[in-house]
Amino acid sequence: MTARAAMGKALIAALLLTGCALESTSPPSAARRTETPPPASSQKSVDPAQVERLKKAMIPLLQVMDKPRPPSQVKVGIMDDPQINAANAGNGEFYVTTGLLQKANDDQLLAVLAHEVAHEDLGHVAKAQALGTGLGIGAVILDQIIPGAGRVAPIAGALISRKYSRNEEYAADRHGVELLERMGRSKDVMINTLTWLMDSEGSGGGGFFSTHPATGARIEELRRL
Repeated sequence: MTARAAMGKALIAALLLTGCALESTSPPSAARRTETPPPASSQKSVDPAQVERLKKAMIPLLQVMDKPRPPSQVKVGIMDDPQINAANAGNGEFYVTTGLLQKANDDQLLAVLAHEVAHEDLGHVAKAQALGTGLGIGAVILDQIIPGAGRVAPIAGALISRKYSRNEEYAADRHGVELLERMGRSKDVMINTLTWLMDSEGSGGGGFFSTHPATGARIEELRRL
């Protein structure tokens, strides 16, 4: 078997196998990581171009972290959800929604991911959860070229997260800007994205702001940096 074929088989297996359930919202004494059945897939497939957008945004962000992570240690689960949302699941695992991929331009996607990578880099303890038919994480492995990426299916369900504290959100905003600047980008990428999110989703309710409440004060804080 050639190395290319072996890599392709290993990747396909990784996409089909499930990991452990994510930490639940139960009290710490009751929270356990247990084996789950393979996560359900939606009837949609993910456009290979969207997978490439994720790789293009995530890999440079991972490289400029204070504690860089190899792409081989990072997974991104794609949720079949029309709302604009993303979350850090801890331990190098992230979720994005199909709504985010479809509605965000490249700069907006980059800024949202920078905010979530910043939470990871800063060691914030809130854990995202995929709630719905499947609890496992269906992952795009970012350091591989995905054969037949058009067949990658998002996970059916909804996305929630334990809320971060106000101070943690401000810290993730600031550190997200630092990560962007290390990539040669301006803080305006983050500011403009927060403004777009508020215009698109409002400052409350579902989507990104159900767990990442952005306010005019947060935007003003970034402008003062």
